[in-house]
Amino acid sequence: MKALKSIVAVAVGALALSLNGAPGAEFGMSQAAAQDTVRKEVGTPLGEASKLVKAGKYKEALAKLRDAEAVGGRTPGENNAIEGVRFSAAMGASDPDTMARSFEVLKAKLGGPQQLQYMEAIAGTYLRAGNAAKTLEWANKYFAAGGSSASVKQMQQQAQFKSGDMTAVLKDTLAEVQADEKAGKAPSQDKLNILLYAAQKKGDAATESYAVERLLNYYPRKELWAQVLGGLQGKKGFASRFTMDVYRLQLATGNLKTADDYMEAAQLAAQAGYPDEGKKIVEQGLSANILGQGAEGARHKRLLDLMVKKSNEAKADAANAEKAAKDAKTGDELVKLGLQRVFAGDKAGGLALVDAGMAKDNFTRADDAKFYQGLAYYNAGETSKAIAAWRGVKGTDGSGELARLWQVQARSAKK
Repeated sequence: MKALKSIVAVAVGALALSLNGAPGAEFGMSQAAAQDTVRKEVGTPLGEASKLVKAGKYKEALAKLRDAEAVGGRTPGENNAIEGVRFSAAMGASDPDTMARSFEVLKAKLGGPQQLQYMEAIAGTYLRAGNAAKTLEWANKYFAAGGSSASVKQMQQQAQFKSGDMTAVLKDTLAEVQADEKAGKAPSQDKLNILLYAAQKKGDAATESYAVERLLNYYPRKELWAQVLGGLQGKKGFASRFTMDVYRLQLATGNLKTADDYMEAAQLAAQAGYPDEGKKIVEQGLSANILGQGAEGARHKRLLDLMVKKSNEAKADAANAEKAAKDAKTGDELVKLGLQRVFAGDKAGGLALVDAGMAKDNFTRADDAKFYQGLAYYNAGETSKAIAAWRGVKGTDGSGELARLWQVQARSAKK
């Protein structure tokens, strides 16, 4: 509202008058449009009203204008002069209704840029008065007249929020974000937060995900990742089979925090057939001094021993596991085995198995297969290929959302 305060400061004497000591045309009436003469009987109370405006005595100024109005036979120029001072006094008195009435008298004498200036002042005064509906009305008039002020856009959005008109907020803010991205510019964090809030209020899950992904992409924060991942499994339709994948993202974004989290993630990895991943999770927990501490320290180290044992068993059975995966009708087992080999450090061999599994083009769940193909590429250091694979994941059971979040994480990790 800083801009509006400056408008109030210069608003004294909206029109130029041909009267000694009368106010000048600071508020926007052009000199050419303000050459009408004002008689002394009108000009005297008008000048006194103007002085009261300059002194900050706005209500007294409005009262004094009634003396000027009492003069009979006023000319259009005199009426314009009265309304110009009234507009300034009404603004100072936070009386937007009076401002609006004065503007309707004055606008025929105002040029286009001056009309926009007056409308901006009216919209801002309505907003300060708490009248969201009228703020919206005048902001919309302003934009319909060709205005482009960022201050008025802010007024419009604030009024939309106050009126609860989330549909308009959602539509307008989404259009702004998309325009920013089309122009190659990062949308502001405030704009994305507004979009996220509006989407949540409207229950628009698609736009909510859109806003979250852009916030994570442009303004990644560990706390935002924690918030997003913390609510992921509670979403309608999110399949429980992706619990381990949520832990994976928490680990990648620095949000695996407690000993219980590390223990649970490691055990789930081993149960899913990825003991080497489980081993790495325990090792990271020990390195971060989250595991291996206190009364449970010995238990944590026993878990590491178990992960090592299972990893060795997987290596010993590698040939049989590979033959069984290749003989299977679907490509699921090859993709899974390939991902396990990548976790075990055999990146080239693991990716070859994943690619062989994808080549079968027959899966229990095709989106799951594409998702884990991307995860294998990512853990093998092939980030571009991982992102390409994840782009093809369209599942609505959690796989699609996880794939989009992994793309964001992958791009962020490359920066």
